[in-house]
Order: sequence, then structure tokens, then C-alpha cells
Amino acid sequence: MKVYFLTLGCRVNRYETDAMRRLFLDKGFEVTEDPSQADCCVVNTCSVTGEADRKSHQMLRKMARLNPDAVVVATGCSAELSDGALDCDIVVGNREKTTAADRVLEYFAQQHKPEHTAAHTRPEVTKRDDYHDFGPVLSPEGTRAFMKVEDGCNNFCTYCAIPFARGRVASRDFDSCVEEARFLASSGYKEITVSGIHLCSYGKDRGEDIMSLLKLLEAIDSTPGVERLRLGSLEPMSMTEDFIRGLAGLKHLCPHFHLSLQSGSDTVLKRMNRKYDSSQYAERVSLLRKEFPLMSLTTDIITGFPEETDEEFSETCGFARKMHFAKIHVFPYSEREGTAAASMKQMDMSVRKARAAELIKISDELGAEFASAMKGRQVSVLIEETENGHPAGYTENYVRTRIMQSPQASDIKPGDIVTGMITGSEGTSCVMGLEI
Repeated sequence: MKVYFLTLGCRVNRYETDAMRRLFLDKGFEVTEDPSQADCCVVNTCSVTGEADRKSHQMLRKMARLNPDAVVVATGCSAELSDGALDCDIVVGNREKTTAADRVLEYFAQQHKPEHTAAHTRPEVTKRDDYHDFGPVLSPEGTRAFMKVEDGCNNFCTYCAIPFARGRVASRDFDSCVEEARFLASSGYKEITVSGIHLCSYGKDRGEDIMSLLKLLEAIDSTPGVERLRLGSLEPMSMTEDFIRGLAGLKHLCPHFHLSLQSGSDTVLKRMNRKYDSSQYAERVSLLRKEFPLMSLTTDIITGFPEETDEEFSETCGFARKMHFAKIHVFPYSEREGTAAASMKQMDMSVRKARAAELIKISDELGAEFASAMKGRQVSVLIEETENGHPAGYTENYVRTRIMQSPQASDIKPGDIVTGMITGSEGTSCVMGLEI
């Protein structure tokens, strides 16, 4: 039997799809890239925004339309949150993804396929007391691997439905994480990105603090074969002096930090139920730059949050420039049913999108400034692919870089780490000359 996978959303979803792929292979399935040829189509959905939710439902309908004879499986956050009919045969909750292959086999064993509708009631939010471990997971990318070490979130920001979809914080077993690091390094991966739904909460369900995450990172950093260690999204108030000093002691940590912001206006941050203000955020950035002077800083910002005034948006734009972000991931605010912000006074979507477009322009300007400032620096690049005939990949501080044409460049392949000097920039990307 053949199975097709479609993944929407975040890195955690990508990781979990890779894990499910292995479980299906272990059960005798063959993976296909053509949904029309599949016996089973698995759609790993996303619900981080209303648009992501809409696309998730659209993709489920598309699978049912493309291949009426296939069993369609809906999993992920949009499937978890759905309180009505879905165009699928099986709904698998986020915390049951390890059972997906068995559920499909049980379905086939019934030798009966109903219509493409499956009611799924939105679950109540309960404290998660366990972590569903997939075991070691290989990414098909072949150069960079993602490692999920935590699930769930306890914060309940007013705009976010993820705690409803993922449940409360649940941390992966320390030894299991280290074992996966060894497995990934021995499998040839040069870089590991440690991620989670709320990464800085690793260990919180066990009564531990942020230093628990540092202890785990130290163990991964010292694993033979690991050449690069990268971190997923981080919370500003978790960036304590002790934690940052500990990060600076890691030999293989890439100096790229994605520090969630959401707004540069203190009044908007308060309405969002974020646990910091702009001055505290700036203080954490200053601490990071003290230890990592060449770091790149990226973030997420929501535009058009309920009741956001022109002045509040202006504050966000000014703060973004002040922080000198290398990239801003911009999202027009999207109502999520069941969240506190959904009951607030909503702004016209045209305003949300116009502000998003303005902030994207600022992001492009800041990204180009950061790339230009890289000129003359000696860096290493993990090659991922060939781009218009040139080997290309990312520097340690996550700047997209292509290698200049030269005799040496013809021998470079994906997975290689090459060293050289940045000789120029092209927008938000760089070009590099090889070390002779």
C-alpha cells in the first residue's frame, strides 16, 4: 500500500510528519509523492492563523477530490480544533500521531469505507503529563535535522489557539533526546535544530527551570559528530544572564536567535497577555549581543491586533528598526475561535494586511542592511542545494549565501560545510568566495 504525506505549518509538524513516515514504512507502506496513486493520504494540518486553518480544510477536500478511493487522514492542530465535520475518514489528534499507521491499518482491516466525513469534537484542555516519543527521526532533507524536545504550551496568549490544540507543556526524556542526537550525527547530519512548541518551557512540567534546557543543549553540543547546533523560537524572559552565558559556552551553537516579539507596543503586548514589555525585550537582546556580537536576530510580529491604533503600530515599526532584526516573520492578525482576542473589537482585514505589507518592507530593508554588513566576514556555509548553478546554503547566523563560481565550487555538494569570505550581498542574501 502507498501513503502520501502533506505537511502544513511549523517545524514541529514537519518533524512529526517525518516520524509518521518512518512508522508507516515500518508497517510495510511505500511512500509516494503522487496523492492520486496513494491508498492513504495523511494531511498534517496547521491552525496558527485563520488562513492556515482555511488552507488545511482546503487540502483535505482536495485529497478527497483527487483520490476518492484513498483513506484520508487528518491530523495536526486544525484537525484537533475542528468542532464540525471534516473531509476525511480518520482524525488523529496531536498526541496520538504515534498511532496513525496502526489506525489506518485497522481501518483497512474493516474492509469498509464510509463517506468522506468524520465528526471530531474539540477536546478540553487538560494538563499533559506525558510526552509521546517517536524515537529517533530522520529528516529527508539530508543536511539539517530537526529534533523535537517539548510539546504544548501553558501561556494562553490571547490570540493563540495552540494550547487548545497541543495541550499543556510536556518534556521529552533527557536520555531520549541525547540518543537521537547520537543517531542523527552518526547518520551524517551536520546540523541539529532543537525545537518545540514552547522550547523554553522544556523541563517545566518536571518542576525545572530554563537551566534544564541548557543542560540538554550541553549534552547535545558534546555529542561526537555534531558540527552545528541551532535553536528554535525562544521566549524573551527566559533569556537570563546565566542561561545566555551558558549558551556562549557551547562549542557548536549557531549565533542565530529567533526571539518572539509579536508587537513593539507595550499596550498591545498587554492585550496579547505577553509576559514582557518592549524595554525588557530590548534588555534581553542587549544581553545576547554582548555574548554574541555577530549574531542575527529574527522574530515574529502580528499586525492589526484588535484595537491596534496607528500610534501603536508606529511604535512597533520603530522598535523593529531599533532592534535591527535580520528578518521579521509578519502575520496579519487572524481570529481564532475560543481565544480571548476573538471577543475583542476587530480591525478591518484591509488594515491588517496594509500594515503587514509595510512591516514586510521594513523587514526587507533591515535584512538587506544585515546582509550588507556581512561583507568581509569569514564564515562557514552548510550547503543545502544548487541555486542557478551555484552551491548555496546558510551561514552559522542563518544568512542565505551562494558560493561564487570557481574551480573549487564545482566539487561542492549538499552536506558540505565550506569556509570563505563574504564578498557581497544581494538583497537579504550574501555571496561568498572560497578560502584558498
